[in-house]
Amino acid sequence: MTVPPAAVFSPWRHRLAAFTAACTLLLIFIGGLVTSTGSGLAVPDWPLSYGMLMPPMVGGVFYEHGHRMAATFVGLLTTILAVWTARSEARAGVRRLAWAALLTVIAQGLLGGLTVKFLLPTPVSVAHACLAQSFFCLVIALAYATSREFIGGGGAVAPDDDRAGVRAAAALATGVVFAQLAAGAVMRHMGAGLAIPDFPLAAGRLIPPFDNAGVAVHFAHRVGALLVLAAVARLLVRAGRSRDPRLSRTSSVALVLVMAQIVLGAATVLSGRAVVPTTAHVAVGAAVLGTCWLVTLRAFRLRRRPEPLASAARRIGVAVTP
Repeated sequence: MTVPPAAVFSPWRHRLAAFTAACTLLLIFIGGLVTSTGSGLAVPDWPLSYGMLMPPMVGGVFYEHGHRMAATFVGLLTTILAVWTARSEARAGVRRLAWAALLTVIAQGLLGGLTVKFLLPTPVSVAHACLAQSFFCLVIALAYATSREFIGGGGAVAPDDDRAGVRAAAALATGVVFAQLAAGAVMRHMGAGLAIPDFPLAAGRLIPPFDNAGVAVHFAHRVGALLVLAAVARLLVRAGRSRDPRLSRTSSVALVLVMAQIVLGAATVLSGRAVVPTTAHVAVGAAVLGTCWLVTLRAFRLRRRPEPLASAARRIGVAVTP
């Protein structure tokens, strides 16, 4: 049995992965603009737009067709990244990750087409929003897997490396944020963004009367914001105890983004869902998820448990004699 080839840092492939992740965040912002401006059906056909590749960019067409153009660009970047990775990456897991990202972006495009073909059905629109967040996480994972930090192993690992519990806290925070974004997508696409029109109270109370589904979903989203705040604050505490600035700094960014997200949520309600705060709320939510996910990836890489010598030897096919 031969030793697997070692990964080699490719700066330009890493930069392409990071650029694709940044473009994906911008794409999520543009998608939020489509919803915020009510332009989801401004172009009634798909994959063409009014039977053209490039329709007049006026009114809602500017947002909807612009979203399609941005999605096509991200799809092109992902295709280049997947092919490049497949041809030059020694690690099978990273190659599979790149193909998974490509398949996900293709599925995302098809879901986008279905939202138009079936006139914005809530389940399909919510699935489209959630898959966008999943794709964002895949590209972040690909960018991190191709980074110098990941390939270098993150430096020395202490024998008892995660006593602070960063890995569990980061994974929990990521899961809570994703669930909160899913709840927000349900609220947005069922038109319940102003089901509770005041803030910080809810219909003048701490707990509103649940007289319709929109109120229940909206209130659940507000409660979810508190859970996200608690989970990310806990993550920051655990990261601080790890004494690893790479984890604590990224966790600090996540907490700052959560605070900004709460302010944007309040502004969305108090402004009657004005386009700017509503769309920024969508994008910052994705940024919170991406940051928590990055902390999770770093925690599992930098605070990993040391592998016993015998199992490591078996994995690479080297005999160990007593």
